[in-house]
Amino acid sequence: MKVSKKTDYALRALFTLVDHRGSGPIPIRELARRNDVPKKFLEQIMLDLKSRGWVDSVAGVRGGYVLAKSPDKITMGEVVRHFNGMLAPLECVSVSEYKRCSQEPVCRFRRVFLTARNTVAELMDKTTLADVAKGMPVTGAEILRGVFSDGDGI
Repeated sequence: MKVSKKTDYALRALFTLVDHRGSGPIPIRELARRNDVPKKFLEQIMLDLKSRGWVDSVAGVRGGYVLAKSPDKITMGEVVRHFNGMLAPLECVSVSEYKRCSQEPVCRFRRVFLTARNTVAELMDKTTLADVAKGMPVTGAEILRGVFSDGDGI
């Protein structure tokens, strides 16, 4: 699964609102600055988040955006699926964007991708924004310390 820029930017904005919860609205220009997101692109994303009921906007000089829903009621799976579409690595193992492959009757590696889809979906669907907000940022050392079964890595 590869996450789109739109999904990435939506998550950045949502987590800024989670961290800022209870402190009043954050203006769009401030959200854009804090998250290194083009303001025009972020405006479209925020409208989309608002249409889903995840954020709300407050008009006026001291206006901006706030979370409209508790972070423990929004899952990573919901957000990623909304902006990115499928969680599956291949269309032939996707529920939402399934496309038949000519090799389905004989393909054995498809099972590995189905397992990957199920593992990712389970993790994303049980992980709320509140869960993620409790964690620490990933370090470069963690990424380079990958555990690989056979081969040189991913």
